[in-house]
Amino acid sequence: MTSRKEPTIYDLAKRLNVSSSTISRALSNHDCVSKKTRKRVVELAEELGYTKNNFASQLRSGKTHTIGVITHNLNSAFITSILTGIEKVASESQYNIIIRHSSDSNEKEIANADILFRKRVDGLIVSLASDTTTISHYNQFVERGVPVVFFDRVQMDAPGVRVVIDNKTAGYKAAKHLIGQGCKRIMHVTGNLSKNVYVDRLQGLRNALAEHDLPFESTQLVVNDLNEQSGIAVAEQILNMEVKPDGLFIVGDLCASLCMQHLKTNGIGIPQDIAIVGFNNDVVSRIVEPKLTTINYSGREMGEVAATNLISKLNGGVPADLNYTIVLASGLIVRDSSLRHRMKL
Repeated sequence: MTSRKEPTIYDLAKRLNVSSSTISRALSNHDCVSKKTRKRVVELAEELGYTKNNFASQLRSGKTHTIGVITHNLNSAFITSILTGIEKVASESQYNIIIRHSSDSNEKEIANADILFRKRVDGLIVSLASDTTTISHYNQFVERGVPVVFFDRVQMDAPGVRVVIDNKTAGYKAAKHLIGQGCKRIMHVTGNLSKNVYVDRLQGLRNALAEHDLPFESTQLVVNDLNEQSGIAVAEQILNMEVKPDGLFIVGDLCASLCMQHLKTNGIGIPQDIAIVGFNNDVVSRIVEPKLTTINYSGREMGEVAATNLISKLNGGVPADLNYTIVLASGLIVRDSSLRHRMKL
């Protein structure tokens, strides 16, 4: 049994008695071909089951119409909302996305970068792993002229575009609120301090404490993975402390929620004994009891801004070698976990 031969543009051209270039332009909806001819070509292509050879087209144009995305995980509502924003903008601009995640490992991040480079993505959007200290694995993209956009977890001297929030201001707002609620000994639970997001939030907290002549000792700083187990471990650490904090600023809502629930189970009143502020406004912050005060910033907006700026570079709207930082707004959402009274500062 012989296999059915796939129709080509030459078959369509022969049937319609036009040139193959006319067929190609008609299938690309080019204005130089009349609407009537374009309609005839599309109808015949559908009738014969013609499919465009995208691979050959990519070889000719040097473009794959794909955008690579590397993120440090896929299991948070915040990251999911960022990916939603990226996909929306990419789809509207007729780009596909390839998503890779590093599991917060620099080694896996490097491997993912190499894979996407070999796939010849047109552009790259990246959030760095917590143990990434150098970004030389992205030099190959820069050298090839492939634009790179870093978001959230970035190196501020990285080439390309950086999309972040003002993390110092966010940390300052969180601490200022706790101070306004009467907290004088605030514990800070954060991630790897080699990352901009965590070191800047800590600096914002320190700035607010300094304004009010409040101390910040080494025992008030905890660095961990900000996961479920970390939240419970922090709660256990607090329960074993002779002098407990009266305020907690934890830069992850899941970690903060688990910590709060474990403290409550062991007789700690929230917010009467310890007032708590989280970060990211994840869904868990709105369903835990008491509801969690948190820093809110839109992951979807961050994703849309990252993708929009990348595509602007791809389309020539922004010079490919221009480096700049975009700072997005954030705000404090006050809920019952921290609200001892309504004093305003």
